[in-house]
Amino acid sequence: MKLNFLIFAMALAAMGPAREAAAPSVDADIATPEPTSPPAPASPEEIASPKMPEAPPLRVEEHAAADVQPDQFRWVSRPVVVFADTPEDPAFREQMSALRTRPAMLVERDVVVIVDTDPEGGSPWRELLHPRGFSLVVLDKDGQVKLRKPLPWDIREISRAIDKFPLRRQEIGRAGVMP
Repeated sequence: MKLNFLIFAMALAAMGPAREAAAPSVDADIATPEPTSPPAPASPEEIASPKMPEAPPLRVEEHAAADVQPDQFRWVSRPVVVFADTPEDPAFREQMSALRTRPAMLVERDVVVIVDTDPEGGSPWRELLHPRGFSLVVLDKDGQVKLRKPLPWDIREISRAIDKFPLRRQEIGRAGVMP
């Protein structure tokens, strides 16, 4: 009996909403509006390439090490610090090129890139992290060093490493919770 009722309810729901509205009546006292002409057809150029508003290109924030302090990113962003002895260092160029290829992955993880290519400048980042030659250092939002690499890393590798950080795992967990 319950199964028959369930099948009946499903069939009734599949039929769609009831059409109880009365048909409009034609009244002789009300003038009918004249039909309007359809809009002009679109040109072939408009059909081939519809105009969509362009979003600004996504970029990861880049800062010179001398311009920013390590404490200003605490609990806000994950600094990825790229050190080199000179901007012409091939490893430095490769790393910067890699960081600029897919910025969405880094922006999603609240990454800011700090660049330091002046070993004589004495930036607070060099005093804190003590690099030698080329170095890639990833810090978490709490300011703790989580990763040091002497060679350039790909965006996927950096992103996967960040996703393993405890704070990032908490962020991912909170993202799935509805308020």
